[in-house]
Amino acid sequence: MAELLRLEGIAKKFGSLPVLRGISLSVGAGEFVTLLGPSGCGKTTTLRIIAGLERADSGRVFIEGRDVTDEEPRHRNVNMVFQNYALFPHLNVAANIGYSLKIKNRPRKEIQEAVGQALETVRLPGYGRRMPSELSGGQKQRVAMARALVNSPKVLLLDEPLGALDLQLRRQMQLELKGLQQRLGISFVYITHDQEEALTMSDRIAVMRDGNFEQIGAPQEIYDHPRTSFTARFVGNANIIRTAESRLLAVRSEWVNLRVAEDSGEGLLAVVTGKQFAGGQVRVSAALRDTGEEIVASRQGIDWPVERGQTVRVSWDAEHAVPVSADPPETSP
Repeated sequence: MAELLRLEGIAKKFGSLPVLRGISLSVGAGEFVTLLGPSGCGKTTTLRIIAGLERADSGRVFIEGRDVTDEEPRHRNVNMVFQNYALFPHLNVAANIGYSLKIKNRPRKEIQEAVGQALETVRLPGYGRRMPSELSGGQKQRVAMARALVNSPKVLLLDEPLGALDLQLRRQMQLELKGLQQRLGISFVYITHDQEEALTMSDRIAVMRDGNFEQIGAPQEIYDHPRTSFTARFVGNANIIRTAESRLLAVRSEWVNLRVAEDSGEGLLAVVTGKQFAGGQVRVSAALRDTGEEIVASRQGIDWPVERGQTVRVSWDAEHAVPVSADPPETSP
C-alpha cells in the first residue's frame, strides 16, 4: 500500500502544556485509520495539524511525499468533517455543498454537476433544495460529508462526526461511512473515543494517551495483543492482574471463568460483588479474596447462576492472558 500521509515527530504545546509529544504516523492510500483515546489526549490537535489549522512546534507533515508543514490548508488537498456538522443554516443543501467551489469561482454548471454527484455518493439525491433545519441528524451528517467530498480530497479528516447521533443511528452511520470510504478509496483519518466504533470501522487504530501513541495496529491486534495496561483497559475493558511473579497480565472479561467454589480446585477464590445485564451480556464482578482486587467476567445471555456475596473460583486459560507493561504516570506540564 502506497503511503499517502506521514507525520514525523509532531510536537505541540499550548502555553506550557505539552499536547503532542513527538508523534509519528503513516497512513496508506485508501486506508481507514482511527485515532482512539480519551478526551484531552491530543486527537483533535493532531487532526488540525494535518489540516493546517494548527501549526506544530516541531515535526513535519507530508502528503503524497510532499512536505506541506508550512503550507496553508487550501493547498493540502485534505478536507475536515466536524461533529457539529457546521452547515450554514441560511443556505440550502446544494448551496452548502457547493460553497467551497463557488468561492473558487468554478463555473455554475461544474458546481451543479459536482453537487449532484456528491449527493448521489452520500445517498441523498433530490435533497439539494432542502434547508438544514428540515434534515435529520443522520442527513445533516451526510450533507457535511458531501461538502467535504465535493473537492475530491486525498485525505478526509473526521473529528468525532457521529458523536451527536443516538446509538442506533450511530451504528447505522458507522456502516455507511465505512462503505463510502471503501467505494471511494479515499484515506480516512477518524477521531473517536468510542472503542466499539474504532474496532468496527478501522483498518488500523492508533491508541493515544497523554500526547503519545500507546500502540498502533489492526483492530484484532490491538484487542487480542495489547502492549500496555492502558490499551488493554481502554479497548475492551480488560482485567489487569498482577501475578505472584509481579508480572502484569491482561485478561478479557469474556475469557474469565467463574464457578461455585469448592474446598479444593483450580482458580483464585473470590467473592461476587455485583451482577448486571447490559446489551445482551451478563457482567459479574468479584473481589479476589487474597488481594481484594476486582475481576470482571462476562458472557452472552441474560443470567449467570452466581449471586452477590457468593464465593467463587476465578480462572482463565493461559493462552488468553497477555503480558502487558504498566502505565507510566501522567506527564506533568
